[in-house]
Amino acid sequence: MASPADETCERLIEDFRPRLRQHIVVEQLLDHLDLIRSDQREQIRQRARAEGNIAAADLLINAVTGRPHAPGWFRAFVDALSNAGCDYAADLMQDNLPKPEVEEENDSCVRLIQLLSPSLVEMKTDDVGLHCFSEGLITQEDSEIIKAEVTSRGSRCGARELLRCIVRGRPGWFSKFLHILRETEHQALYELTGGSPGSDKQGTDEKLPPPRDEPAGSEAATETSPAASESCLSPKLAAIGVTDDPQDESTGLTDTEHLSSMINIRKYIFRDVSCNSWDSNGTAPAAAAGGPENTDIGLRDYQMDVARPALEGKNIIICLPTGSGKTRVAVYITRKHLDGRRAEGQPGKVVVLVNKIPLVEQHYSAEFLPFLKHSYKVERVSGDCQLKISFTEIVKKNDVIICTAQILENFLERSNKGEDEGVNLSDLTLIVIDECHHTQKGDVYNHIMMRYLRQKSNNTKLKKEQKEPVPLPQILGLTASPGVGGATKLEKAEQHILRICANLDASKIMTRSPGKYKKEPRKITLTVEDRKEDPFGDVIKNIMNAIHTHAQLSPSCDLGSQNYEQWIVEKERKAATGEDHKVRVCAEYLRKYSEGLNLSNTIRMCDAFSFLNEYYEKEIKRKTSPDEEQFIQITETERFLFNLFKENKEELQRLAENPHYENDSLSKLKSTILHEFSSREEARGIIFTKTRRSAIALSQWIQGNSKCADIGVKASYVIGGGAQSVVKPMTSAEQKDVLTKFRNGDVNMLIATTVAEEGLDIPACNFVIRYGLVTNEISMVQAEGRGRAEDSSYTVVDVKNSGVTEKERVNEYRKIMMDKAIDKIRALKQEDYEKRIYEFQFQAITEEKVRKKKKKQKEMKSENPSDVKFSCRGCSKHVCTGEDIQIIENMHRVNVTSQFSQLYIQRENTSLQERLIDYETNSFIECKDCRQTCKLHIAWQNSEGLVSVIKYN
Repeated sequence: MASPADETCERLIEDFRPRLRQHIVVEQLLDHLDLIRSDQREQIRQRARAEGNIAAADLLINAVTGRPHAPGWFRAFVDALSNAGCDYAADLMQDNLPKPEVEEENDSCVRLIQLLSPSLVEMKTDDVGLHCFSEGLITQEDSEIIKAEVTSRGSRCGARELLRCIVRGRPGWFSKFLHILRETEHQALYELTGGSPGSDKQGTDEKLPPPRDEPAGSEAATETSPAASESCLSPKLAAIGVTDDPQDESTGLTDTEHLSSMINIRKYIFRDVSCNSWDSNGTAPAAAAGGPENTDIGLRDYQMDVARPALEGKNIIICLPTGSGKTRVAVYITRKHLDGRRAEGQPGKVVVLVNKIPLVEQHYSAEFLPFLKHSYKVERVSGDCQLKISFTEIVKKNDVIICTAQILENFLERSNKGEDEGVNLSDLTLIVIDECHHTQKGDVYNHIMMRYLRQKSNNTKLKKEQKEPVPLPQILGLTASPGVGGATKLEKAEQHILRICANLDASKIMTRSPGKYKKEPRKITLTVEDRKEDPFGDVIKNIMNAIHTHAQLSPSCDLGSQNYEQWIVEKERKAATGEDHKVRVCAEYLRKYSEGLNLSNTIRMCDAFSFLNEYYEKEIKRKTSPDEEQFIQITETERFLFNLFKENKEELQRLAENPHYENDSLSKLKSTILHEFSSREEARGIIFTKTRRSAIALSQWIQGNSKCADIGVKASYVIGGGAQSVVKPMTSAEQKDVLTKFRNGDVNMLIATTVAEEGLDIPACNFVIRYGLVTNEISMVQAEGRGRAEDSSYTVVDVKNSGVTEKERVNEYRKIMMDKAIDKIRALKQEDYEKRIYEFQFQAITEEKVRKKKKKQKEMKSENPSDVKFSCRGCSKHVCTGEDIQIIENMHRVNVTSQFSQLYIQRENTSLQERLIDYETNSFIECKDCRQTCKLHIAWQNSEGLVSVIKYN
């Protein structure tokens, strides 16, 4: 048992733990700390190398405070802090604290260095470092580390290390640092940092009240975008910072008063900026929120390394982990590209392509607009935006256009057909392709790039004929993971990645480890046990077996499994084609019961029961006419299915209300959530789940759980916006609202489908849970990357019939294989690489020619439209022929005949109702005879007005 004195010392260390984490230099401190065991010492060093100084500092503090304590342990800890140069940390342990007002001023000084660090790293590091050592701002050991950084990685890296060391020092460092900048002839940096321009080297010595340092992460303290500083500096501040006189005539301030005044103004400006609130790109929040003035975008060394070939005008793919600033690199390349074109007197035109509508607004408002708007015109266009009608004019009038890929493809096709409103690839000078791993067969990205490759091939012929080639834009691809394309061997993985490189005409694939900025989450896999009893599931299986008997179906796989789902879908498809009403309807019901069975294994039984009951009531309502004179056909099979559920409904409801039979997965999930929120000061996490229905149900379950409420869990969900599911989708505005609440802390537990895995700007989390959901290695990398905070965790919770544990292991292997394949590709000689790229491109162009030829032949051999018959899926009644089907907007297949309108009734489409530019979705249609829901009813705007049509999916 610890003595009262030891307990007091432990409490003191714990109280100051957040500050100690920032001010301890682990590697140096370990050399002077003998009270830690050798095995602990090595573990801490490994943590420092793998996860950074702050994570290692936590482990070191745990080791120091761990019981039992040796006599004199606390004094030894304080002495080690002093001997290691961690003077401020030693002061904290000895209760040697400055006054609050001094601490507040020093906070502003630390923030100022953070915000100005992109400019300060341009200093002459050797000269400044020498003076800092002589002034006592850094130790001998600090000086040696800085010199090593300069030698191995360059002056800018050494400057960053120097700034990290300075801000850890005792109060008084700021005025000394200003003096050193002036002494080493860094006049511009001296003035930028707060020095008075009128002061010469022998002038007044700026003094600040002895301020106290605030915890500023050693990594965060010097790594921020210049946009952050410039967006925070008001014109008034800038005017004060460049006054021509040592004494401002309008204010009568001396140099010392002038400096203090600047600090006070900056304190006001930075009052909402926490020292630890840098985003994953190393940028202060203000940079993302507002537009920086005269922005010169700063990149970290690894970002600059991957950008370099693109800055030389080459086509490349940038492959960096999620959260490492790929988009910021793209903004930087865009800026340099446009600057270079302008300097040469040539116009520049950049199109940024994304594959999801929400990403258009995100890239526009958070990245490209803030950094480019003062020099270039930036606009965005997406499918739900009215500007898409005038896309050609938007391209002409703007320098940077952010849009969904399909819009560009549509207007490229218009140009190809000779229409006036089209766009040509030659109109563009740079195309940025976000999530470029989608540039494969069938994807819209690949359609665009095939146009590029065809023109590139034609240009080769034109050059041979000594004709002027058609200009083509530079290509920049961005991805966190190109994947392996299902490969099981390294050779196939290499081919998959090379094919993507070929499709993007990339001269290189650039990748670099973020090093100390990389935050690898702790990975945990939780297996589950089968229920000892599952009476709820047994009742559902009995119902399914009764349906199998009625329809004479004999499944050979476990009910509710993925194989069963595939089997029953195929049975339904064949029955619909063969007009076998009995089997088709039974297969439709079996799919619902299979989903109910899976829901009971994933979420609460009561949620599964609600799903089945809602479906039953909807089908009963569909077969009930509000008009007694209207006869609705109900078949013997439908009556059997209705009665079967009705007979078992009461038993299912009773079992669903008994918590004793709940699944083990839900129990494991609850334990994980409670652990994360009770063990962290500020928990923020995401749960990824398979379906929209489970996302909504899990959110409701967490919101209604009293234990979760007691520890401050505030849950909400975010799901996709597409119309593929019967569950009402989320609009872009609804998604944005939830993510905003998650960002500002009104929501701290987000339950999401795969929509949140890729691309969307999800704020940094400290835990990620994949609940019964594993897809491929690309999704795994994307999901892991959402846990960007220090000491984050990544947990996989197994769910019955999901096979997630095995799939996760396979994905881990594929990720390793992908990294090896990328390394092999990067190791190729350039001539060998280009030869293989050419082979893949030649193959792609040849395959496309063959496809077009086959398509043309198929069209020539196609049946007469009048021979193609359409009938009701429910009752097989004849509806129309192929002659009645028209195509509008090159995509919507519709029936516009007046005779067709006599065969159906309309029901309101509450989930998909939306109004777009040229059409609006109003309702579903149902067969008048059997009430089978058929297709989507839309109103289409043509030259003659609004026309009612039926869309065939």
